[in-house]
Amino acid sequence: MKTEGKAREAVAAWRREAREDPEGFWGRAAEQVRWSKKWERVLDWQPPTFRWYSGGMSNLAYNCVDHHVAAGHGERVALITENERGETRRFTYAELARETKRVSAALRGLGIGKGDRIAIYMPTSAEAIVLMLGAIRIGAVILVVFAGFGAGALGERVRLAGAKALFCTDVTYRKGKDVPLLPIVAQAVADAPTVERVVVLRRSATTDRVRDELSWQDFLAKSAGQTDAHVELEANEPAYILATSGTTAKPKLAVHTHGGYQVYVYSMGKWMFGLREDDVWWSTSDIGWVVGHSYIVFAPLLVGCTTIAYEGALDHPTVDTPYAIVERNRVTGIFTSPTAVRLLMRYGTAPVRKRDLSSLERVFCAGEVLNAPAWEWLQRDALQDRIPVVDHYWQTETGGPVVGNPYGVGLLPIKPGSGGVPLAGIEAAVVDQEGKELGPGEKGIFVIKRPFPGLTARLWAEPERYAGDYWEKVPGKTLYFTGDASSIDEDGYVWFSGRADEIIKIADHRIGTIEVETAFLRHPAVAEAGVTGRPDELRGQVISAFVVLKQGHQPSESLKKELLATVRSDLGPLAVIGELNFVDLLPKTRSGKIMRRVLRAVILDKDPGDISTIEDEGSVEDAREAWQHMRDEVTAARG
Repeated sequence: MKTEGKAREAVAAWRREAREDPEGFWGRAAEQVRWSKKWERVLDWQPPTFRWYSGGMSNLAYNCVDHHVAAGHGERVALITENERGETRRFTYAELARETKRVSAALRGLGIGKGDRIAIYMPTSAEAIVLMLGAIRIGAVILVVFAGFGAGALGERVRLAGAKALFCTDVTYRKGKDVPLLPIVAQAVADAPTVERVVVLRRSATTDRVRDELSWQDFLAKSAGQTDAHVELEANEPAYILATSGTTAKPKLAVHTHGGYQVYVYSMGKWMFGLREDDVWWSTSDIGWVVGHSYIVFAPLLVGCTTIAYEGALDHPTVDTPYAIVERNRVTGIFTSPTAVRLLMRYGTAPVRKRDLSSLERVFCAGEVLNAPAWEWLQRDALQDRIPVVDHYWQTETGGPVVGNPYGVGLLPIKPGSGGVPLAGIEAAVVDQEGKELGPGEKGIFVIKRPFPGLTARLWAEPERYAGDYWEKVPGKTLYFTGDASSIDEDGYVWFSGRADEIIKIADHRIGTIEVETAFLRHPAVAEAGVTGRPDELRGQVISAFVVLKQGHQPSESLKKELLATVRSDLGPLAVIGELNFVDLLPKTRSGKIMRRVLRAVILDKDPGDISTIEDEGSVEDAREAWQHMRDEVTAARG
């Protein structure tokens, strides 16, 4: 890490280079990965869509594995898989290459070739990762669906992608239980006419079966007589398609490519996370999310380091499980989520002190805003200010980080609660609904002015939706619309305050949901908070809050008063709390994002719409009951 002054200079020079010559900047970045044929043009931008590195030939999966073996690094450990049952597997790059080649040949034996789509409904495991790499290696396009989605969500994604085969496990492991997946698969493929075979990796004694089933062993046997050679692909050909996490509406299938995406996740792996060959890197995500694709699988393997993939709950079988993984594997870098931080915060620092975390050099968070109180707990209480905890921001559509604090270039001063600064190559702004650029501290919509290599250039099966959802939201302006509300301060740091449609307007004052939730988290009894706006005749809107308490704290009127006082002290009289509801859990997506639209539907007594991505459907009923209880109390008090 550089000193603060040198870091500022290095980051300023890095960002200036990209701003003054963006195509030269991204051309030089692309030279850091292997190409069998160099591109003819860095960027061909014909709004709303674009092409990166046209004519260039490469292969994302080959560069992740075979390339390192060819360079003489076959004995380096590539992948470590662990699960909550204590099972561990280790693969060198040579072993991972052998497994991916066998899967490549087996896929060909199954009739899968270049351009065919396969769906993967498997937990974060060695077989799933090998399958991802093996398919991409032969030019097939993968669609990974989180192994926790219901039949409706799985079936919809499979149909949209036109998947030719579906790969699954019979169970996944969660909090000590076998969670059955085959009944979900059976229901999903009943209305998936493009699926010709369902390959099942069995890990339990269940006798459930699905149509057109093929065992994992019989699938691998199809490699006999098939070539395991990889395929070189043009830079703009798809490597994978992935659905957005669905906090707002029906999912969209973002397309990521062999060229631009590869360059971007590799580059940001170096610049943002400081990834290097001797790292032992652990992203606590799931392969079903973009973080799992980019920073469990692809970027760490492109760099050539060791990546850890974990299946199960972070606090099972014991609350010190994550710290034990760090100690056992001598982890040097972690990428986790604010939800995970708040989960660990519930258990305090005692589990941290039990383990040797001396190998750990840096921690990164993304998914939602890392609220200042959660950052302070992890940075100061848990890690005792020994290493930096760095927040950053991106989306499924961006493939990798767009706002952050670039540890690999120079660590800028950390502002708790801020996502950092726009990274090099990201020309960002905050605008109002008419597209007018706003000044420091003014709240508006976070937009990006030009494409960058990680950004999806299309949606699978919905070409007309892409332009309307991303580039034509602001009339007369060509701006990539993130849908996230933010402000940029006088130092250039970005402060996200929630989705643009979640901003609460109280008596003509705008306040972000995340600002209010952060204020609640400042009270020592609060584990999590979710808020939304409720219509109010006098003020336009007031805040409706749903709060989860830490272990050892119980709901009470006195605690409610303390919490309201905490928010008022932090945000002032502007933050008018209409009601505070205590709940056991919040409605969240399975990637950990609070589904505030579900809270809004509860207080408005409306259908919450698509909740196929929700972590626990019981959270909706929990919120409804808390809301009804509060209304009953108000009615009784009024006589």
